[in-house]
Amino acid sequence: GEARHSGTAGHPVPAGAAGAAAPVPPQRRSRRLLVIEERPHGLLSLVAESADRDLTPGHLPTGDHREAVQVVNATSSREAAAALASHSFHCVVLELDMPGGEALRFLDALDGDPALSSLPVLAHDNPRLKTGQERALRDRAASRRLELLSSLDELRERIVLHLSADRPGDVLPLVHEEAQDRQRAHPLDDDLAGRTVLVVDDDARNLYALSGVLELHGVRVLHAEDGRKGIDTLTRNQGVDLILMDVMMPELDGYAATAEIRRMPAYAGLPIIAVTAKAMPGDREKSLAAGASDYVTKPVDADDLIARVRHWLTG
Repeated sequence: GEARHSGTAGHPVPAGAAGAAAPVPPQRRSRRLLVIEERPHGLLSLVAESADRDLTPGHLPTGDHREAVQVVNATSSREAAAALASHSFHCVVLELDMPGGEALRFLDALDGDPALSSLPVLAHDNPRLKTGQERALRDRAASRRLELLSSLDELRERIVLHLSADRPGDVLPLVHEEAQDRQRAHPLDDDLAGRTVLVVDDDARNLYALSGVLELHGVRVLHAEDGRKGIDTLTRNQGVDLILMDVMMPELDGYAATAEIRRMPAYAGLPIIAVTAKAMPGDREKSLAAGASDYVTKPVDADDLIARVRHWLTG
């Protein structure tokens, strides 16, 4: 079917329908957001409309009192391609686990069009994704403006940021390209290639940044969003060589999770590096008291992180 256009209140408005909202005056440019998901007007569309409501005049560039935000829905890569051919968009919101590989098909088509190379894609990183799919998407995220977001709240915040930008692509990606380039310039460490590190952190930005640094050195990365899931992931996966443990998390924080792991004889000697906030004095001592082997502070320095991981994995 045709791509469906939604008004800002979330009620479908067929293109060109009589009685539709008055057209936007020519001097005020419409900000369009393309939402690609399996179900018409599904969860991601609701998140997009919620972000639109958050787009207050204070967010908008100088001189824009309240620009129209138009949410355009597509349920397949073909519908999405037709929408992109017809209009310009500030960003795309993409459901990754659409059936039939539609998300990857859309990203392939996007990569094949140089005119769309700077179009930001905000992808909801569903935990149901298979490992192979996730790895392919993470590789792709490192090479284009694709942001993998596991939290719907963070997705909404990023939508607001992108719609507030003067031009599409003005918002900095979650991982700075200079940092990635700096890491790629370093020779890969053969001692780390093939090792497995479990990253436990409830912030998708930290997960993505830490994973990116480690994977550039050939490290296999497992993820968990809180201490309880971290322990479950550890016990379900043989061969975890090291844990990066954020200390501030819901459910079970990093201190409690570290202490619980240390009470398990099989993991008494497993290196655990705590990730602490630089602004919180006492985090280092508390982490070490709970059983952490070492600590790094946020924002994590990539070179320091790799040096510490190398120290604990190669002695």
